[in-house]
Amino acid sequence: MHLLLSGIVGSVAYGLAGPGSDVDRIGVFAAPTVAFHGLHPPRESVVTTDPDITLHEAAKWCRLALSGNPTATELAWLPDDCYETRTEFGDRLIAIRSAFLSAPRVRDAYLGYAGQQFRKLESRADGTFSADTRRRTAKHARHLARLVHQGRLLYATGVLEIRLADPEWFREFGERVAGGDLAEARRLLAEAERDFDRVRTPLPDRPDEPTVERWLLALRAAHLPPELRSR
Repeated sequence: MHLLLSGIVGSVAYGLAGPGSDVDRIGVFAAPTVAFHGLHPPRESVVTTDPDITLHEAAKWCRLALSGNPTATELAWLPDDCYETRTEFGDRLIAIRSAFLSAPRVRDAYLGYAGQQFRKLESRADGTFSADTRRRTAKHARHLARLVHQGRLLYATGVLEIRLADPEWFREFGERVAGGDLAEARRLLAEAERDFDRVRTPLPDRPDEPTVERWLLALRAAHLPPELRSR
């Protein structure tokens, strides 16, 4: 495994971390090119929970980012101080990050993941008022608001904002929803859907797959054994 790019994501990167927040990391690695031709292809992902680290093989990460997956996409847009590993190919990946974007996939991915958070909020409206229920509800609400904000901004400008400009608003929103104002979360999601419908986006209809393919093929060539590179 050759780690190409890795960094701290999640609440720490967004500016939403609290005293008990976990530190989440994500990265992209390259498996040896010849390993793909054997009986047992390399693993596409390596996930650990203590500490919380998710590593994706380069092709897997590219597929996720091309689909608009928010968690994968943000690796290429982190603030500089959140990166822990940067290599030449990692920097080249950051340089082509806009090639992964497309209007329909950004819209579908961010609204889709925000909708998942809303359904979690609905499922937690079970009449209980335990501290754990309230904490988890506030967390889902913050994630919903953050996904809506990041998705709308990315769709409207072509730029993904990782570190939130006003994290306190998201914390307060989470507490209001956890306190019983599910209607506010419902309104926020509905407003986002209307915004996506009316905003004129600079994003293309399809991602720039040829640019992504060139990066991936160059990576595969670089990770051939030395005796094979000149053939």
